[in-house]
Amino acid sequence: MRDELPMNTPIVVCGTGIVGLATALALARRGQQVTLLGPRQTFAPTTSEAFHPRVYAISPASQRFLASLGVWNMLDAQRLTAVQAMEIHGDGAGLVNLEAWQAAIPELAWIVESGEIERVLTQAVQIFGLNWVTEKFAIYSKAGDTDRSAPNASLQHLPCLTTDQGTVLQAELFIAADGAQSPLRIAAGLPVEVKPYDVTAIVAHLNCTRPHQGTACQWFNEQGVLALLPMPDTQAGSQVSLVWSLKEALAQELLALPASEQATQVSVRLATLTAGRLGALTLRGPLHAFPLSLNQSPMVGERIALAGDAAHRVHPLAGQGLNLGLGDVEALVSVLAQREAFRSAGDAMVLRRYRRARAEPVLAMRVVTDGLHRLFEAQSAPVGWLRNIGMSAVQRLPMLKRYLIAQASR
Repeated sequence: MRDELPMNTPIVVCGTGIVGLATALALARRGQQVTLLGPRQTFAPTTSEAFHPRVYAISPASQRFLASLGVWNMLDAQRLTAVQAMEIHGDGAGLVNLEAWQAAIPELAWIVESGEIERVLTQAVQIFGLNWVTEKFAIYSKAGDTDRSAPNASLQHLPCLTTDQGTVLQAELFIAADGAQSPLRIAAGLPVEVKPYDVTAIVAHLNCTRPHQGTACQWFNEQGVLALLPMPDTQAGSQVSLVWSLKEALAQELLALPASEQATQVSVRLATLTAGRLGALTLRGPLHAFPLSLNQSPMVGERIALAGDAAHRVHPLAGQGLNLGLGDVEALVSVLAQREAFRSAGDAMVLRRYRRARAEPVLAMRVVTDGLHRLFEAQSAPVGWLRNIGMSAVQRLPMLKRYLIAQASR
């Protein structure tokens, strides 16, 4: 380990995924001194026929935030797809149609590849000239944990972090934006409640023989939740992104099949589940799998703030996970930029303001997504009848539709 004085910086952001990059960039743009910690990805040139397997539905609020960071217009417009409408199918006759024009907005969301957002954020961070330590997190020491007789005794006053290469970072505030398995959160001893759903999300891109027309479709059934998200056309025609939240046993059964059998099974099963809504559906590439859980943390600790998946995870049925994380970033950066001059970035009062700002949005999304999961998981006949009757009622109430669209656009 290096025997040198620590690198002092008011704020250290741990994590170089979308949330970490956005946090560091947003802080720098608000005049905050910040250091970013984590490996720097390299991005191969994109092609019109190859797409990142993971995509996000970016809400209008998140789109405005990314635009404020100067990165939205850096995205390749040909790789963006506007969602003009949503079709939500129950497990019976229930159906809800939501369309952008009903709320007088141009689109409900944008479907964007994860890799594209990471690419433009990485470019922006580099152009902005942020201090970027491209090493990995190794050790976190709380204030007072170090040896007072050591040469670096100043580390007693503030917490510090040591990288895998021995670099020591000392800061007023550490921001954990390093994912659901956050090494920093774990090292700092912050608790997280984890409720496994016993569900795995199967992700892939599909060719479809009928045009999607900018419509995102979702089906609830006894096997799980199926979503088909509109994507840019390819040489093969229309394309959609599959997000299929399957019960664990069914998911593992599908994943265990040889690739050729997987492709056949996916086409056959989706044809039945979608009733041919988008015509024949065929795989464009391999299946990817992500186990699902409901996670919640206290959001803050002593001189630590959590953001994105490090702070919380929700069921993907509403497609709001990244939007919730970008909401964390926007709130945290605002609180830090507006703090009193006499308060440090890691001041307990400042962190409590951040936690209060996010309490209602995070709780609301948790209740909605977990509640919908429970509602459609229940298979008793009376519950099934009620939920489909409820969907039919929503379909007949324009004011309620406008409210739902407005809430999803926040």
